[in-house]
Amino acid sequence: MKSILAALLALASLSASAAPFARGDAAAGKKLHDEKCVACHQRLVGGDGSDLYTRIDRKIETPQALRQRVAACSAQVDAGWFPEEEEHAAAYLNSRFYKFK
Repeated sequence: MKSILAALLALASLSASAAPFARGDAAAGKKLHDEKCVACHQRLVGGDGSDLYTRIDRKIETPQALRQRVAACSAQVDAGWFPEEEEHAAAYLNSRFYKFK
């Protein structure tokens, strides 16, 4: 029992210190983003849609806010993503635009 508890505590400390999207695959996230997000973002802000991420009045200021926004957008466009896919998309967006540590 003690060994299981110790293992869980060790895992929790690793998760807390890991990069915010360490379980995400940015390459997979880019593909998901390009398939499900770009067209809507282009309608919203024009161009290639990336101005949504780089605008001065950026709404996303934390990794948690990015996760929530990705989940909300996924639901809004009925992307059908699983939580792992949302994590991939967030990892891509973080690596490309947000740079949360």
